[in-house]
Amino acid sequence: MKAIVQDRFGSPDVLQFMDVDPPEIGADDVLVRVHAAAINPYDWHMLRGDPYVARLMGGVGLTRPKHRIAGADGAGRVERVGANVRDLRPGDEVLGWFDGSFAEFARATADRVVLKPESLSFEEAAAVPMAGETALRAIRDVGEVRPGHRVLVNGAAGGVGHLAVQIAVALGAEVTGVCSTRNVELVRSLGAAHVVDYTGADFTDGRQHYDVVLDNVGNQPLRRLRRALTPTGTLVFNAGGAPGNVFGPIGSILRVVVLDGLVSQRFRPLPSDWTRDHLLDVTGLVDADELTPAIDRTFPLADTAAGLHHVEQGHARGKVVVSVL
Repeated sequence: MKAIVQDRFGSPDVLQFMDVDPPEIGADDVLVRVHAAAINPYDWHMLRGDPYVARLMGGVGLTRPKHRIAGADGAGRVERVGANVRDLRPGDEVLGWFDGSFAEFARATADRVVLKPESLSFEEAAAVPMAGETALRAIRDVGEVRPGHRVLVNGAAGGVGHLAVQIAVALGAEVTGVCSTRNVELVRSLGAAHVVDYTGADFTDGRQHYDVVLDNVGNQPLRRLRRALTPTGTLVFNAGGAPGNVFGPIGSILRVVVLDGLVSQRFRPLPSDWTRDHLLDVTGLVDADELTPAIDRTFPLADTAAGLHHVEQGHARGKVVVSVL
């Protein structure tokens, strides 16, 4: 099969488009013929092996990538199921977490995939798993958004942000989105009641206060973010840092945790606790017409490196997707 292979850490230019053997599956796995895969900031962290401290923690690999085939989530059709799998069968259209989604075939643990909503194309479905679960946890679980809450999403046009806006609206919040000039109309179309164009306004100037602020960007110091919150408001921190950092977001997360114990406002980093129930909740929002992923660009599998370069620049509108089939 064709796949995007990474044998060393580096920029997207180290990736190779080549033939490899299809993955083997275990009794609790499914083999998926991948139709589309999402590109996430997570992928360039794995690609570059940063933050460097993560290599010591075992999740990335110490001197070379832990996972040779890149990509973490996507959508496709079940090709084969393991002996213990009962809820899925060959031919089912699914989305979820795949091991090595930048390939024609990928292995997935059966409890980390769900049926694809019929209303979504494979490209749209591929945009849902990581970004959708992240947005749901940030807004509903960590931010505890309720009807009537005033919610601000910094990075409202991005992969997580554009979904977070829609989820907050579905929960009954009054949503303000922060984005650049070219994305103002997109964010309004997502249901945001207010849009702040950061090129001409500063949402941390203290004039407006929010019950929940979701920060997907990390371009404001915490002392200024506090000014955007009500006295008992919640900051949900989802800023991932930039490639090449020694500590990356880990240093910022530690500062958030320390500050949380010193002030009346709540400062919460976003934990990584992906579950099948989260996926089902996200696809339920899709089926209820309350959540629609937006696709910025689609790249063919052979041009995955170009797609990663585009995501690294930080200006994608919605999700960037690799079309495999």
